[in-house]
Amino acid sequence: QAQVVEFGGGLVQPGGSLRLSCVASQLFLDYYAVGWFRHAPGKEREGPLSISSQDGTAYYADSVKGRFTISRDDAKRTVYLQMDDLKSSDTAVYYCAAAADVTWVPRDYIYWGPGTQVTVSS
Repeated sequence: QAQVVEFGGGLVQPGGSLRLSCVASQLFLDYYAVGWFRHAPGKEREGPLSISSQDGTAYYADSVKGRFTISRDDAKRTVYLQMDDLKSSDTAVYYCAAAADVTWVPRDYIYWGPGTQVTVSS
């Protein structure tokens, strides 16, 4: 069964960094654009925060531009989200999802991971 799964969440202090991984199985990730989303308690899901196109072009929402960096390694079927200068407001469950093409519309994403918790706290 084709799926994507997130790894790398955890607890980090404000100003710290984390790198999330989105790993695909039974899925040729190079055929898909991959986006990252997040859902904080009491808030609506936000995203995509960042998108990696099939050719590796990166797109960012204003809320994370300059702090988050997306990249991909298709040989490893993995898309990464490097998060720097983290703030308490970045605390959320982070999800990756795959779409047929670059899109800012969440319902266009086909495969969704179960999510990984990121907590930014001192």
